Amino acid sequence: MLSQTIGSKLEEITNKYPNNEAIVYPNKIRLSYKEFNERVDILAKALMALRIQKNDHIGLWATNILEWILIQFASAKIGAPIVLVNTYYKTRELDYLLHHADIKIFFFSRGFKDINYYDVIKSLVPNIPTTLEDTINSSRYPHLRHIIFLGDQPPEPIITHHSLYELSHQISDEQYTSQKNTLSPHDVINIQYTSGTTGYPKGVMLTHYNILNNAIAVGQKLGLSEKDRMCIPVPFFHCFGCVLSILNCICNGATMIPLETFHPEQVLQIIQNEQCTILNGVPTMFISELQHPNFTQYNLSSLRTGIMAGAPCPVEIMQQVMEKMSLREITICYGLTEASPVITQTDRHDPLEKRVETVGKPVSNVQAIIIDPLTGSVQPPNTPGELVVKGYNIMKGYYKMPDQTNTTIINGWLHTKDLALKDENGYVKILGRIDDMIIRGGENIYPREIEEFLYTHEKIKEVAVVGVPNEKYGEEVFAFIQLKDGMIAISEEIRDFCKDKISQFKIPKYIQFVEDYPITASGKIQKYRLREIAQEQLSHNQLQVISK
Repeated sequence: MLSQTIGSKLEEITNKYPNNEAIVYPNKIRLSYKEFNERVDILAKALMALRIQKNDHIGLWATNILEWILIQFASAKIGAPIVLVNTYYKTRELDYLLHHADIKIFFFSRGFKDINYYDVIKSLVPNIPTTLEDTINSSRYPHLRHIIFLGDQPPEPIITHHSLYELSHQISDEQYTSQKNTLSPHDVINIQYTSGTTGYPKGVMLTHYNILNNAIAVGQKLGLSEKDRMCIPVPFFHCFGCVLSILNCICNGATMIPLETFHPEQVLQIIQNEQCTILNGVPTMFISELQHPNFTQYNLSSLRTGIMAGAPCPVEIMQQVMEKMSLREITICYGLTEASPVITQTDRHDPLEKRVETVGKPVSNVQAIIIDPLTGSVQPPNTPGELVVKGYNIMKGYYKMPDQTNTTIINGWLHTKDLALKDENGYVKILGRIDDMIIRGGENIYPREIEEFLYTHEKIKEVAVVGVPNEKYGEEVFAFIQLKDGMIAISEEIRDFCKDKISQFKIPKYIQFVEDYPITASGKIQKYRLREIAQEQLSHNQLQVISK
């Protein structure tokens, strides 16, 4: 296992590959590892000059811009954890985070989609200082001292990161080195707030040791080297971005080529023009790229491997990704933020069925077992139960939430709350969340199994299955279905599709077609809200019951 800090790893790679391209923003900027590390050092010294000390929290609210990466490594070099802010956050969510996370300095960019970040911040902190000499004094956010804009044209007179850089000369090399020498690989350096599908979001505390070693384990599975060039369309504020993409590249001297925000044709252009060898993304990103009208105009033959994660991948999509996008060595990852994030990963040479039917095997130095949720006993192969995990990658805990930490990590084992099974060869299959399991007439029904089957229907774009109360059977299956653009279907058509293909008791008793879903700030479907909606509609007889 690697026992060093993120900053020292960057310096090691810089010494090894000083002239390798570290970061490329096409038509904007190209930085070698030497140039990137120099910029990181300037920013780190500037933060020290602003009296940001070890363990002070730095808030970061921005899209995938260069300054995001600079802050990630500058904060790591001085031991000040970054608190990652979801780009979709709005007033209530940001208020909670600023208050709960004890942020001392807050960086923000212009905004994302319809969200003007300055307007949101201004509603929470009306009097934002315009000079670095002045500090914020807020009873609501007692730790907050500075708010700094990332960009060239601030919305109003406000401190920008350019002003901050000018402070770097106040810190000597000796002071800087002395600060770095106080750091430990086991210090918390990254705090990520969970989506909050139930209750308030929890701040997951991750250390240098956690995320560096996880990035290295995943990179080994990819066969990543200094010759690789990674296209990064996933958001930095998720572990998929900051660990599996950014740190993955840094640990191997590879080149990062990020998109500030996702656009399918820009991904295709970047792959072709920059000769990318690696592409990361969630299934919907790959689908958008494959279905783009100009897809065939781009040469993607340079691609080799990558990571698909975040949701199940339908088999036909995986086939297209491997064949049409040249990603024959693409891997599937599964994990949780609490696990830094990857727990399991397929091998890049696994057969197709293993990449769509399973999430691979536990990565190196991580134990993953299946237990009976009631008794805690280890389940035999191919028997469903809760997936629990142990290893270097387990978080230190939830920030200021010891009770929640102690119910999630028990005797060193992280309880994922995911239902899964592991076959005799060690491959793991995720069946869904424990809370999502439907028990109908004594039969255990796993919504994910039904969802994956319904995805094979040519008209279905998205599906979410939940259980609803039933007097006779205890629970019944309710499916919320989103059709592809221009498609029309009726409930009986979906039921007929299910007949003779899945067990009768798994066929949805209730089907509702929807245009969208209630989602969290990070885009996850809120199934507890779907259950509420379904129960409300059933109580008012707003749905036609489909007899079985």
